[in-house]
Amino acid sequence: MTEKSVRDAVLSGLDQLEALLAEVRPERFDDPTPCAEWTVRDLVDHVVEAPANFATMMRGEEVDWSSTPRHDDWLAAYRRGADELRSQLPSAGEVPPMAGFQAAEFAVHSWDLARALGRGTSDLDPWVAECGFEAMRGALTPERRGSAFGPEQQAPADADIYERIAAFSGRSVGRG
Repeated sequence: MTEKSVRDAVLSGLDQLEALLAEVRPERFDDPTPCAEWTVRDLVDHVVEAPANFATMMRGEEVDWSSTPRHDDWLAAYRRGADELRSQLPSAGEVPPMAGFQAAEFAVHSWDLARALGRGTSDLDPWVAECGFEAMRGALTPERRGSAFGPEQQAPADADIYERIAAFSGRSVGRG
């Protein structure tokens, strides 16, 4: 087993999403994404809200995941939410509540955004997706998928961990 923790996966996931968000340009906002019915703009706005939503959950407050306000300065808004989440995380050595699901959110949407931007995931931290995938496999049964996740899809035989978690969450990860 690795020396990395699930907390490390959350922190790394925050950093890699920030780097991906820094690549987004407004002229790409209307481009499609692997998320059914979401444009790059919709995905960006959802991703921007995720860290603040997780911080809110960690304080024991209710979150409306369907609320995705538009952000003109999406990178600054994301950084504020990421800083808020970092401040809510317990010290190293402690497992944050819902950390596996935080890693899953960051991993799946890192893949979504990378794919929408036409880039790969080879430079992303595989630990984020590994922790997220473990959490999802343990809890996301077919009857618990709701409207947020489609049925599990087949990943290519040589799929990396990001492709596997994306396929598990209902994304079509075929290449070409």
